[in-house]
Amino acid sequence: MTLSFDAGCNADLHCHSTASDGTLSPEALAARAQANGVALWALTDHDEVGGQARALAAAQALGLPYLTGVEISVSFLHQSVHIVGLGFDPDHPELVAGLDATRNGRDDRARRMADGLAAVGIGGAYGGALALAGNPRLIARTHFSRFLIEQGICRDNGEVFRRFLTEGKPGFVPHQWASLKDALDWIVKAGGLAVIAHPARYGFSPNEEYALLHEFVGHGGRGIEVVTGAHTDAEANQYAGVAREFKLLASRGSDFHGPGESRVDLGELPPLPRGVEPVWQALRDRVRC
Repeated sequence: MTLSFDAGCNADLHCHSTASDGTLSPEALAARAQANGVALWALTDHDEVGGQARALAAAQALGLPYLTGVEISVSFLHQSVHIVGLGFDPDHPELVAGLDATRNGRDDRARRMADGLAAVGIGGAYGGALALAGNPRLIARTHFSRFLIEQGICRDNGEVFRRFLTEGKPGFVPHQWASLKDALDWIVKAGGLAVIAHPARYGFSPNEEYALLHEFVGHGGRGIEVVTGAHTDAEANQYAGVAREFKLLASRGSDFHGPGESRVDLGELPPLPRGVEPVWQALRDRVRC
């Protein structure tokens, strides 16, 4: 399919379903995207492509143009960084095997997180978080956060992470994810395009961020999220400048996880700043309708 969408296109290329840590099914997300005026959509579950067939079928039934997507967790400078892949073959064997390997270890990590919470008097966290995980193999901090909110221990996600789930807090357990090189290899070999997700969230120093960008480009990365649910207007302009400097394509996505939980709803984002090239213009031939 040939797209004529410009930089003002209401593309939302970052959101999550119950296949990972979202609260809505792929079908419900497709319907919500269409209702909110999204013109191009991608489901990008964490380290998981199991929802892709359902998302594509739902989008096609609604006449909503669709790109395959995934958000891969990688370790860089002892920190978790997220890489979004777009427009790839979700059945590519190296990608599927790589994501499977990345998911391994989540259960052990979750049990150790629960042990840390139990040590400060919060029992039943593992079972409670597991019950809230749509995909038990992808139990994550998000599910522990929902459990702590449901139990009335915290008011919202911000309080959960401040008190319990960041480094130095009782429920924090680090995890060694895939390398940046591995994640980009999987995406590129599957025919996709790799994008750095919500770069302002990582809190890197200028030198650390430069190292990330340099290595990302060196391994075949081609895009960066400029407009996201996590960025302020100032940050969007800042990363538009980064996109221009490093000759990266600009992406746009809400990082929507569920109603009442996410800062921004599907499709309710400002347009890309002027002077950047939208990532979807490089993916025209990979859009499914």
